[in-house]
Amino acid sequence: MRKRLGRARDTLAANPTATAVGIFGLVLLFLVATPASWQTSTLRLAVPIALAAIGGIFAEKSGVINIGIEGLLIVSAFSSIIAVHRLGDGGATMGLSNLWWGLLIGVLVSVVVALVFAVVCIDFKADQIIAGLAIWLISLGLAPFVSRIVFGSPNTAGISRFGNVTIPGLSELPILGYLLFDTEPQVYLMLAGALGGWFLLTRTTFGRWVVASGENPKALDTAGVDVRKVRYAAVLLSGVFAGLGGAGFALGTLGTFAGGGDTAINGRGFIAIATYLLANYHPVGALLGSFLFAGLNSLQTALQSAGYAIPTELIRTLPHMSVIVVLVLVGRTRLPDAAGEHYESGED
Repeated sequence: MRKRLGRARDTLAANPTATAVGIFGLVLLFLVATPASWQTSTLRLAVPIALAAIGGIFAEKSGVINIGIEGLLIVSAFSSIIAVHRLGDGGATMGLSNLWWGLLIGVLVSVVVALVFAVVCIDFKADQIIAGLAIWLISLGLAPFVSRIVFGSPNTAGISRFGNVTIPGLSELPILGYLLFDTEPQVYLMLAGALGGWFLLTRTTFGRWVVASGENPKALDTAGVDVRKVRYAAVLLSGVFAGLGGAGFALGTLGTFAGGGDTAINGRGFIAIATYLLANYHPVGALLGSFLFAGLNSLQTALQSAGYAIPTELIRTLPHMSVIVVLVLVGRTRLPDAAGEHYESGED
């Protein structure tokens, strides 16, 4: 049995295609075997995980390990709720719904925090892991602090959420109809982000620069491309994706933000890191992998609602336990050669 598990792990780690096929098979099984309510819940819960994972791919592929993704999700989520509350819930500004303005402000706040992280790591050459942890811890304390100032409580007030976008005709299709053509805007952002991230990383010159920056920055520098600018762009891009994930989750699924404890994000940024490692840094694979973790999160909620005689604390560990199992099975995912290393132009 141990040998079989070892062979399975080696196959998954050495063959990204096998990993993607395995994940896709799990997703298909999920679509066929689960109730519609669970399917739609999983799709919405996957939004912050998938988009944060895609952002993490760009940062790490460029050579910057951004484990502060959790912090970016937190700041974008709570700032988007506060923005909508201040602008006027249910209203519009300059002809655009305040929900969309809230989404934009959440993304901008995430990008600003990502910029601070980039300056500290790239220009000041701080340890990337410690800097990422600092971003997370600061966000963890900042969210309830700002919420107390605005609302007098660590939890924000509730606001209206994005409504479903229904595409006539297509929404009547079995399974895919209610999943993809009668759903909230943040789900479309997630799908577009996965496809856009894949295209940008694998089909553009910028994507090749990002990969070279993480694998052989000296060669990229010799070719006349500024490694520092490429890494800055990749980290800022991780801020954009994480901002879309955090703000989209808050405005489309939560409608509020709980700042106490682990906050409403509840470790989804760290799960996103496991997701892109599972996907071997493939944006579409990260999208599919996010369904696995989001499905377990949805199962956790379903078990609690059904009132099964299982300790709540045990049920809540399901998504996080699955991360450990996945990392054991895919334990040999290869990091970019220069990930975590600082580079100065002209270095020997």
